[in-house]
Amino acid sequence: MKKHIQVAAALIFENGKLLATKRGDSPYPYVAHKYEFAGGKIEAGERGEDAVKRELKEELDLDVRVGALYASDTYEYPDFIITLWLYECEMLSSFTLKEHESYRWFAPCELNAEEWAPADAEIVNAIRRVFGE
Repeated sequence: MKKHIQVAAALIFENGKLLATKRGDSPYPYVAHKYEFAGGKIEAGERGEDAVKRELKEELDLDVRVGALYASDTYEYPDFIITLWLYECEMLSSFTLKEHESYRWFAPCELNAEEWAPADAEIVNAIRRVFGE
């Protein structure tokens, strides 16, 4: 049976653009060098809202105000399964890349799901459909 990982991530819009962080090298080639919503694993007993706040502080030294759950999706990779919980977040500080190779601010019309980790792609497509004119 594949491991099932719960992930909390941030949907951050600023000036009409969406923040995306780009993964570096990975033992899993299907996520290496792909964009993703910043965030990480939810620890046992942790609420999603608390996990996204903790992960953004650890990975980006970013303080956020966590709002409503925007979307969730489950995706099965060859080696594991991810359920992604995406929370609307407001930046309260600047950030510094600590674990990602780069970042980019995307206008919704610029979103291309093929550039994103597959677990994020369906939500990326939905954001483009709704906001990407």
